Amino acid sequence: MTNPEPARSREQRKQDVLDRLEKDQDAWVATASADGEPSLVPLSFVWDAGTLLMATRRTNPTAVNVTPTGRARISLGHTRDVVLIEATAEVIEGADLPVASGDAFATKLNWDPRGRTTWVYLRFTPYAVKAWREENELAGRDLMTDGAWLA
Repeated sequence: MTNPEPARSREQRKQDVLDRLEKDQDAWVATASADGEPSLVPLSFVWDAGTLLMATRRTNPTAVNVTPTGRARISLGHTRDVVLIEATAEVIEGADLPVASGDAFATKLNWDPRGRTTWVYLRFTPYAVKAWREENELAGRDLMTDGAWLA
């Protein structure tokens, strides 16, 4: 194993996370049912007004699970460049989605689920964000707590 790069500053990590949120298209979304059954799925997203906006069928476990708990964990990147987001979640009907949000989703992902009654949007609002690459970044991995950026 080679020596890792020097640890990034908190400010640089925050900027790297924001860049990923703007440029990445897919994330892993973890939820749990009311009885604790876990679900982990990849979903496409757009970073919209400080939230991650995704869409799925209303009957899929992810949409069903966020209704009772209102919580989810989202991950970007691979095991050597992790962004881990804890978020509150809400289900939004396509007709209730602000036009600008729907347009941003459709433009970035080249797909528009508005008007499809079997689909809903999920809006995830981060309250905690962590990011690290190697062991040398574990100590300063917290970038957001209680919904406030630390840098």
